[in-house]
Amino acid sequence: MKPFPISESTPVTYPGPLPEAADVVVIGGGVMGVSTALHLARAGQKVVLCEKGRIAGEQSSRNWGWIRQQGRDLDELPIMIESAAIWRELERETNQDFGLRQVGVTYLAETQAEADRYAEWLRKAAPLGASGQMLSREETAARAPQMSRSYVGAIHTAADMKAEPFLAVPAIAGIAARDGAVLVENCAVRVLETTGGAVSGVVTEQGRIACSRVVVAGGAWSALFLRAHGVDIPQLSVRASVCRTQALPDIGVSASADNTVAWRRRSDGGYTLAPGGFHELFVGPDAFRAFRKYIKQMRADGMNTTLLPSAPQHYPDHWFTPRKWAADEVSPFERLRVLNPAPNMKALRRVAQGFGTLFPELGPIQIEQAWAGLIDTMPDVVPVVDEAPQISGLFIGTGLSGHGFGIGPGMGRVMASLVRGQAPGHDLTRFRLSRFTDGSEIDLGPAL
Repeated sequence: MKPFPISESTPVTYPGPLPEAADVVVIGGGVMGVSTALHLARAGQKVVLCEKGRIAGEQSSRNWGWIRQQGRDLDELPIMIESAAIWRELERETNQDFGLRQVGVTYLAETQAEADRYAEWLRKAAPLGASGQMLSREETAARAPQMSRSYVGAIHTAADMKAEPFLAVPAIAGIAARDGAVLVENCAVRVLETTGGAVSGVVTEQGRIACSRVVVAGGAWSALFLRAHGVDIPQLSVRASVCRTQALPDIGVSASADNTVAWRRRSDGGYTLAPGGFHELFVGPDAFRAFRKYIKQMRADGMNTTLLPSAPQHYPDHWFTPRKWAADEVSPFERLRVLNPAPNMKALRRVAQGFGTLFPELGPIQIEQAWAGLIDTMPDVVPVVDEAPQISGLFIGTGLSGHGFGIGPGMGRVMASLVRGQAPGHDLTRFRLSRFTDGSEIDLGPAL
């Protein structure tokens, strides 16, 4: 396996050079960016993807590795079903085993209210193609008889899958490069160039690229880049901590979660563990600016998000990170190539202890490695997939809110269609940027 986490010390795979012109420039080499570049290249577009650090260096390689329909926002669900099919196609198109397996996803209900909420989601999602099922207390216990506690029930979707993110996203990038996309790492896009209110090019640290369309898929960095060009987007980023254990026996329930711990069996025989639903927000200027739009989410979230006083230096929402810069200046994107947050070890030790308590036959749980990532999130916990109204030819694909790994290939296909002026095949009203400015009430995605 490749070394993990991907960092600035990871060798550059795609050094360039940059072409002088392209049809489309994609900013960001996460799952959304590389998937968009792949589908654009396959549609005959001359596409250049610029990544300031390394392909998949940030949240796209640091997530749980779930590829799930279960618990999706209902407007995301049809795209997720398409994405699952694309994942299977991608696996056939690469000679790299990136751990794609159909293992099912299970959410364990600790209370009857939770079970009822899962059942209600399934009732609404089933007509859209969701294939999950509700499990009774007895059926849940039978799936994992070694669990030390009982649950009221569970929701289980057998069709859901898993993969190893730090292998999967680079594998997609490799397919995109093979199919004609130009990928360039260590190449931050500093500014857009516009002519008459429309995109006419970008200026990168390695030079200018003439183009008429740009896709911003910069994850946690998207809002900083967009705001510098007059496009306001209420995106924040939360820290999520994750760890992997030593190799352990197979407990039979591969990708599951209750209110305390989420786990996934890994290709190396260990488990990826994370605190269920727990995140941390570094408070900065963007957090103050967007506060009112997040009130509804904070009330629904309860105590699952902890506020921290300040982000580390050079982070997107650090107090002294520049908000404006010139095309010939070093940008914030070059000062920090790869976001590599320190994990919350106290929270991870609790998670490991809780996992060991739930499955006592495993014995002591050892944390072999820990990491964290910054998840780009929106006030309603669904992404923005839209063309910016202020600048013609500027497209936005960001704020995937911790759900991006699984849906990324499908959203990339949708974005590629938008960029080409083609029908996306799905109703994207839910993902429009204007929902935050047109007086619409914040409509939270499901907290499953």
